[in-house]
Amino acid sequence: MAYITFQPKDYFNTKLYSGTGSTASITGVGFRPDWVWIKDRASTEHHNLFDVVRGATKRIYTSSAAMEDTAATTLTSFDSDGFSLGSSGAVNASGNNTVSWNWRAAGGQGSSNTDGSINTTYTSANTTSGFSISTYTGTGSNATVGHGLGVAPTVVWIKKRSGGGNEGMYAYMKEIGAGNQLSISETEPAAAGSSLFQSTDPTSSVFSIGTHASVNNSSSEYVAYSFTPIKGYSKFGKFTGNGNVNGPMIYTGFKPAWVLIKCTSYGGQNWTLFDNKRDPNNEMIRQLQINNTSAEDANLTYNDIDCLANGFKVREDNDNVNRDNETYIFMAFAEVPIVASNGDPATAR
Repeated sequence: MAYITFQPKDYFNTKLYSGTGSTASITGVGFRPDWVWIKDRASTEHHNLFDVVRGATKRIYTSSAAMEDTAATTLTSFDSDGFSLGSSGAVNASGNNTVSWNWRAAGGQGSSNTDGSINTTYTSANTTSGFSISTYTGTGSNATVGHGLGVAPTVVWIKKRSGGGNEGMYAYMKEIGAGNQLSISETEPAAAGSSLFQSTDPTSSVFSIGTHASVNNSSSEYVAYSFTPIKGYSKFGKFTGNGNVNGPMIYTGFKPAWVLIKCTSYGGQNWTLFDNKRDPNNEMIRQLQINNTSAEDANLTYNDIDCLANGFKVREDNDNVNRDNETYIFMAFAEVPIVASNGDPATAR
């Protein structure tokens, strides 16, 4: 059996920490992260997203349509084994349990990608892990943008950074098609609309953007996060809910470390996120909702998903994750593939 030749934790890792209220260095990530996503688990602070391409202190949100801002006391640097923080309560409130999700791209800001009709300002791409970060300036006309992965991405998240008229973050997901739009900042289901992605799937070199202000307003700046699945490390797909606590089993080919679920066919449902550090046992019950600022929901009376050696099984009939006969998309990153890089089989926790 073929298996990946790297350790998933070398490219994605969740790091928990307790805020200090003063400058701090967060270590133990295991690599220099290029994308750091931070949420205070105990409060209603926003989900704060930072990346090395835009630069330290520049944050955007999944939980708000607000434009990028520069906050000098948030994430102040990307370090060899983690990152450094200032005193901001948004990311470092004294005594508050906080979670950070960390991804590795190319290990730096990268350079301009000229594959598309719009040259990116910078693109940091990691073809091994199937992840890239690109920044570009919109033209207001149908265009293409290079992602640098060498393989067509099946997921692209785009956020408008500047230019006014607050716009939420939008997602292209292969499973719902390029002719549909899905907001990461809202609870709405997928809706038909070609103005985001021209109803055109990405290619091995570019993704397409239309004239929608959320992805391509003239002279506005944008950031795009592109993902392509890597066997044994990442999986992006869909499933149909059954409205039962004995829910569907979703095969990923690995023991998940991070799972994000969204209903795309029924309105009012949250983007629900689980990880293996907040829930180190098989049952993942401590959910965060990335489209809002809610504190962590740790309802210990039920299991939302059951993390297995080869995927996850939904264990709840909650509409956010398992309404009968509705469609759900998911993104998942690995803790361990079914067969690890040393040849050992993975086991459930």
